[in-house]
Amino acid sequence: MARVLKPGGRLLIANLSNFTSAGMSHGWSDLPDGRSAFAFDGYLDERAEEVAWRGIRILNWHRPLSTYMTLCLDQGLQLTHFDEPPPLGGDPARIVRYRGAPWFVIMEWRKADGETPAH
Repeated sequence: MARVLKPGGRLLIANLSNFTSAGMSHGWSDLPDGRSAFAFDGYLDERAEEVAWRGIRILNWHRPLSTYMTLCLDQGLQLTHFDEPPPLGGDPARIVRYRGAPWFVIMEWRKADGETPAH
């Protein structure tokens, strides 16, 4: 992506959170005290895992956040925005659950154009 990005161009990556993809096979479980907890394992191990929901099946790739960061930084891209947006609407119980573990991340990267980016 960096190769075809024009100088000063921006790349937006919106992806499942690395915690979410690391926990696809473990997921949410109810604790004895009534709270829910999200379990994950093998965070640093890159792997593909088949997942399905609402009749849709995909092959999802888990990679730790450091993989994305290193690949983009090694291409000379500059991180200009990073967010783990919270849930904003819907069922209150689901909002509480998804505030407990980030569901996805948003990264904006910029290809240098020789000028210092404004902050």
